[in-house]
Amino acid sequence: MCGICGFISKRNLTQADLIRMNDTMRHRGPDDAGVEMYAGRGGFTVGLAQRRLAIRDLSPLGHQPMHAATEQLVVVFNGEIYNTAQLKEELADYPFRSTCDTEVILAAYLQWGEDFLAHLSGMFALALLDREQGWMILARDRIGKKPLYYWRDGGNLVFGSTLAPLMTCPGFTKELDRRVLPRFLFQQYIHAPESIFRDVYQLCPGEMMTVRIADQLAIEKKKYWDVAERYAALSAEPVADYDEGKAELKRLLSLAVKDRLVADVPVGMFLSGGYDSSLVTALAQEVSDAPVRTFSVGFEDRTFDESAAAEAVAAHLGTKHTTRVIGEKDMYALVESLPRYFDEPFADTSQIPTMLVAETAKQQVAVALSGDGGDEFFCGYNIYDHVAQAQRLDGAGLAAHLLGKIPLGGGKTLSDRYPFQVRVVAENRDARTRTQIVSGSYLDAAMGFVGANTDSEKGRLLLSEMLPIRYPVEDRYPARDWQVVRMLLDMDTYLPSDILCKVDRASMRVSLEARCPILDTRVMEYSFRLPHAFKYRNGEKKAILKDIACDYIPRELLDRPKQGFTPPIDTWLRGPLQKELLDYAGVRFLRNQGIFDPEYVTKYVTDYILKGDAGPGSGANPSKLVWSFFVFQKWLKQYGGR
Repeated sequence: MCGICGFISKRNLTQADLIRMNDTMRHRGPDDAGVEMYAGRGGFTVGLAQRRLAIRDLSPLGHQPMHAATEQLVVVFNGEIYNTAQLKEELADYPFRSTCDTEVILAAYLQWGEDFLAHLSGMFALALLDREQGWMILARDRIGKKPLYYWRDGGNLVFGSTLAPLMTCPGFTKELDRRVLPRFLFQQYIHAPESIFRDVYQLCPGEMMTVRIADQLAIEKKKYWDVAERYAALSAEPVADYDEGKAELKRLLSLAVKDRLVADVPVGMFLSGGYDSSLVTALAQEVSDAPVRTFSVGFEDRTFDESAAAEAVAAHLGTKHTTRVIGEKDMYALVESLPRYFDEPFADTSQIPTMLVAETAKQQVAVALSGDGGDEFFCGYNIYDHVAQAQRLDGAGLAAHLLGKIPLGGGKTLSDRYPFQVRVVAENRDARTRTQIVSGSYLDAAMGFVGANTDSEKGRLLLSEMLPIRYPVEDRYPARDWQVVRMLLDMDTYLPSDILCKVDRASMRVSLEARCPILDTRVMEYSFRLPHAFKYRNGEKKAILKDIACDYIPRELLDRPKQGFTPPIDTWLRGPLQKELLDYAGVRFLRNQGIFDPEYVTKYVTDYILKGDAGPGSGANPSKLVWSFFVFQKWLKQYGGR
């Protein structure tokens, strides 16, 4: 686990510039740093750099940039390749010098060329320079566990694991991509390929970019792994027998956990006491010679505290468990640091307790396994219940939509009198967004922050420029069941850009590597072969995963209502953060800033503080929009932008 950065440029960028860029990621890789410059074709200079968190082969042999024996091939890499041992057997003719997984990337490329990514099982973002062929390959793992940004600077290219190296590069102009703002305010994250800056992009999960270096750079991108394509291919060969499917899934999960226990440093587990993390822990304990170390956080507010459940699971499995009890002050203290470690606006409030559990684990281990991915691949979120209900009501929703057009006079129609729930179903007519169930008034509120929800010429122009708040992509998913469609959408959007982004930044803040066995390629792809009825059984979510977990842990220890936890954002925004929030939302401040609609935002924020809601029946969640706005303003205050 590390951070990488570099460039292909004709500008006068120096090694000192590259060192400064690289050192912005010191927390991602405190153990070593490498910086090298190469003469490229067509007058270009290539710079490659890496900050290393040493996990496998702690010796200097793991230093990056790492060269192949020919010296014409060099790589910088962030992540872990879990099938290193198998690849070394397949590539036995290569003169390996280390036990580091980085070296198998070089050997795989020399053996299979541009198809080498298909042979790698792991989480990764990498830059591989082939000096003989005159090109560089940038790539990101299949599901997007590791991040990779790049900046198109005229005819030059700059890349990094995070935005910080790009912002440090001489000549970088912090011009905001304002098209993303309403979507960010609503979704609370920025989804690939976009970023917060113009001309800066994220490489998408499962994507490879080839940069050919000649008189000018020629860039080609392609997907080597795609959620919709793999689901279409694999769901066509469904597993017929439930017991067979359960046994094989259990075997694959066990292999995935075993692969992720390989390290030359101590390894532990995040354990919440829920099904996913408990199953991962049980599988790890099954193959471990000694009690595995498990970590959870408890909360002083007993309403949300699930630490007793985690402790009960740990006691049953015989792990060496640590619980850290945190209070509101512990969480509040992290608010100021959010822009530093999430160097792009990110407003999922669960980032704060995630940072604290990672901090707790880091005191004893350098690697922690998590249960991420279980909800998306096995139908675990509550939204999937709502989606199923929406599909059942879709016919009635169409009738309500048509009847809602009946005029009532005064510019009103029958739909204006619909209760919130009826209005949502009636409005849900677009097949490209049908599982993204939300009130239109909430979407209007997000657009209102940038002044794009009016009938004025300016408002209509802004509306046409902004990215759609919902993702209009659902027609690409080959499924009729709305739950399946929403799961595939979440795999493409929410999982990589929110959940995995959160875990990556929260763990890297304390130089901790987080590994996710459920996101093993074999597990993900086998899940596509499992009929949906194996996952959602008579209203029970994650049925097959729960059945496997209960082979190890009594159901009564696991089968309880999921509480979840988010910090008391409303209390903070109306209390200790209120003055700062009002300063950010002041009319004069916003006019000078020139980003948001001053009158709309000031009124919205003031109403939120004084009234606490967005109006009866609106369906809007004002705290979500206001917190996203607040986080963006704090980020802008630290990094600047225009």
